[in-house]
Amino acid sequence: MAKEKNSKADRGKQASIDGFAHEHIVVGILMKKFQNVSLVDLPLSSYDIIIAREVEDNETEDIIRVQVKTARKSISFAGGTRGGVDREYKSDVKTYIQSPKTSDVVVGIQSIDDDGYNLYFVPTILIEKWKTKSKSLNKIEILKNNYDFLINCKNHEYIIEKAKEYGII
Repeated sequence: MAKEKNSKADRGKQASIDGFAHEHIVVGILMKKFQNVSLVDLPLSSYDIIIAREVEDNETEDIIRVQVKTARKSISFAGGTRGGVDREYKSDVKTYIQSPKTSDVVVGIQSIDDDGYNLYFVPTILIEKWKTKSKSLNKIEILKNNYDFLINCKNHEYIIEKAKEYGII
């Protein structure tokens, strides 16, 4: 029985390591594309990464708040809970579902091999519309590596129109 507990602890520890590593991988991928990208060093923040993009007039910046989630068969939109090795940690933080109030986009990172990843860009506008805690990756295949959904994640009209066109709402 002790062996099972160790294997559970090992899995939890690995899940925690994967989560941190995935944040760094996503920030690296986004940095190559958008340049001005940074991890957020705020432990109680509802997002992990910020992207500062120049707006078309080149005089103002738009900030995109990104929450990173490890995705295997589905992507979770829940926040405020602890995962991995610290799963039993209790705090005053309440569980919540990502929304435009907490972040602009959830990026699900899916390992496809040791050196490759798919990124699922899920605007929180859609999460709010779906009213669900998670979504199967099969149902949101159109969002895989679709940077258009990241770039336009705060454009409500555009996101809803495209989501209807793609049959995901």
